[in-house]
Amino acid sequence: MAMTIHVDIVSAESEIFSGTAEMVFAPAVMGEVGILPRHAPLLTQLKPGEVRVKNGDTEESFYVSGGMLEVQPHVVTVLSDTAVRAKDIDEAAAIEAKQRAEDALKDKTSEFEYARAQSELAEAVAQLQAIKKLKNRAGR
Repeated sequence: MAMTIHVDIVSAESEIFSGTAEMVFAPAVMGEVGILPRHAPLLTQLKPGEVRVKNGDTEESFYVSGGMLEVQPHVVTVLSDTAVRAKDIDEAAAIEAKQRAEDALKDKTSEFEYARAQSELAEAVAQLQAIKKLKNRAGR
């Protein structure tokens, strides 16, 4: 039996996932990190993207809008404002959000609005990438 680590993925609204995993992958700001049981303690910021929880032959994907990742030797905690299972992301809504953000970048009226539009664009692109990866895995 493989060693496992406990994983909690929590959004501002609710707990999205709680269970065990053999490995966890997360989009840290410094690059993607892979976490195995007995990993050294780590606290890092997450960027928008996909968190993958691998357990044997199965792998679950989750979209996070950023947040924090805390790693302890036997527990991984992902805290994010928004976290959803990748299969539950609405592709049409993500495409629409991307278009709105691109339009807002073209029509910037203040630095604050420009920064917000950049953030919304990054989030929409990360959602679309998570959808694409999920579709590619399903097609295998």
